[in-house]
Amino acid sequence: MDEAAAPAAPPVVLALDLDIASTDPLLAFLHASNGALDLSRLTLDSPALERLRAAGATVIAPLFSQGELIGVINLGERRSEQEYTSDDRKLLDDLSSQAAPAVRVAQLVRQQRQEARERERIEQELKVARLIQQTLLPRDVPHVDGWDVAAYYQPAREVGGDFYDFHYFDDGRIGIVIGDVTDKGVPAALVMATTRTLLRAASERLISPGAVLERVNELLIDDIPPRMFVTCLYALLDPASGRLQFANAGHDLPFHRSAEGVHEMRATGMPLGLLPGMGYEEREITLAPGDNVFFYSDGLAEAHSPSGEMYGFPRVQALLDGCQGQDDLIAGALDSLAGFTGAGWEQEDDVTLVTLHRAVRSDDFSPPSAADWRTLAQIEIASQPGNERQAAEQVAVAVADALPPARLERLKTAVAEATMNAMEHGNKYQPDMPVRIQVDEAPAAVRVRIVDQGGGQFLGEAEAPDLDAKLAGLQSPRGWGLFLIQAMVDEMNVHSDDRHHTVELIMNRPSDFGSRREV
Repeated sequence: MDEAAAPAAPPVVLALDLDIASTDPLLAFLHASNGALDLSRLTLDSPALERLRAAGATVIAPLFSQGELIGVINLGERRSEQEYTSDDRKLLDDLSSQAAPAVRVAQLVRQQRQEARERERIEQELKVARLIQQTLLPRDVPHVDGWDVAAYYQPAREVGGDFYDFHYFDDGRIGIVIGDVTDKGVPAALVMATTRTLLRAASERLISPGAVLERVNELLIDDIPPRMFVTCLYALLDPASGRLQFANAGHDLPFHRSAEGVHEMRATGMPLGLLPGMGYEEREITLAPGDNVFFYSDGLAEAHSPSGEMYGFPRVQALLDGCQGQDDLIAGALDSLAGFTGAGWEQEDDVTLVTLHRAVRSDDFSPPSAADWRTLAQIEIASQPGNERQAAEQVAVAVADALPPARLERLKTAVAEATMNAMEHGNKYQPDMPVRIQVDEAPAAVRVRIVDQGGGQFLGEAEAPDLDAKLAGLQSPRGWGLFLIQAMVDEMNVHSDDRHHTVELIMNRPSDFGSRREV
C-alpha cells in the first residue's frame, strides 16, 4: 500500500480540566461560534485560550446542552502532522452534538452523588452534635423545698448553640447557667461542651460568679475557633436566704419580678472567648416569697413578626408583669411568642427559658387582728350594668401602693365580678339600691367588703364548674363567677343576714412589701 492510500493518523485527544471564567472572552466566542474552532486563528486576550494552547490543543468543539456550555472537546495536532480538513471539522461537530447530552447526564449523576455524600456527611455531623447536646443538657431541674425551677429548650435547627446547666454544692447552694455559643452545628456543640466543663471546674474552685466567668474566659480564649464567642450568665442561689449572686458575660439581661415591680438584673461583662484579661461585674439580689427570675436567650427577644417587627425586651418584661405565677410563665412566654410570630414561623434562633420562683408559704403571712385594720375608702356604686368596672377602678386607686401590680390586677378582677353579682342578684339592678364597698388595709393584707341589700342569700363555698356537664346541658351555663372570685384572691368569706349579703375578699401582701407604708 502506498503512502497516499494509507489511513490518516488519528488526532491526539487531550484531557484537560479547564474552568473558563465568566469574564473570559473565549466564553462569548464559543457561544457565538457555529462549530469547531481552529485555535491558531484566534487572537483573543484570553487566559483560557492560553491554557489550551499551552496544553497542545489546536482545535476545540464546544458542548452545549439547552443553550448552556457544559464542556469542550480538545484535539491536539494530528500524528501525521496534517491539518484538519473541513470533513474532519464536520465530523467533530456531529460528535459534539451527540456527546453533549451524554456528558450532561454524566455531570448530573456525578453532582447527585456528590450531594448525597455531602448530605450524609452533614447528617452524621448533626447526629454527633445532637448527641453531644443531649448528653450535656440537664436531665432534670433542681428540686428544693420552697423553690420552683423550670426550663425549656428549643433549638432553631437540628443542633443549636444555646445551653443551660445547674451546679450543686455541698452547702446547699445552686449554680444556674444559661449561655449561647455563636454559630451552629458541631463547632458550636463542641464549644458548648468545653464551656460547660470549664464552668463546672471553675465553680468548684471559685466562690464568686464574677471570678468563675473570668477564669473560664482566660481558659477559653486560646482554644475557641476564630469568630466564635460565648455569651453566658452565671448565678449562684442560696435557697436558705434567697440571696442570688450573678455575673454576666454579654448575655441578655434577666428580669426579676418582686413586690417592687419588674426590673432588669444588670451586670456588665464581655462575652467569653472574645478578649483576654476581662473582668466581670458581680451583683446580687435577695428573692422574697413570691419573687420570680426569668432567664432567657436572644431567640425570644430577637424573634420577628411577619411584618419584620422584633419581639423586643419590653415584651419580655411584660411577660412577668402579666403572669399569675411560676406555672404559667414559660407557657405564657411561648403563647405570646406564637401569637407574635404567627402561623408558619420559621424559627430564627434557639429559644431557651429558665425560670426561678420562690414559693409563698402559709407562714409567710400572719393573719391581721381586728386592731390591725385601717379603712382606706368607702365607696357606693349604683346598681346599673357596667358599673362593676367603676368599682374595680376605685378600689385599685385606694390600694395602689398597698399591693404589687400582679396581685392588684387579680384583686380588681375579683372586685368587678363580686360587684356585678351584688348588683344583679342582690339588688336586682335597682339603681336606688347601691352596692357599698369598704376597703381596709393591714400590714399583711388588704381587705375589700362588698355589701348588697339582698339579704338572706348565703352563697356558700365556690364549687368548681363542670365544663363537660355545662356543655351537655346538665348544669346551668352560668355559675363561673364565685369560682373565679375565689381563684383570684387568697381568701374569700361570705356573710348574710336578714338585710344584707356581704362578700369579703382578702389579698395577702409579701412580707417585705408592707414595710413600705405606715399603717
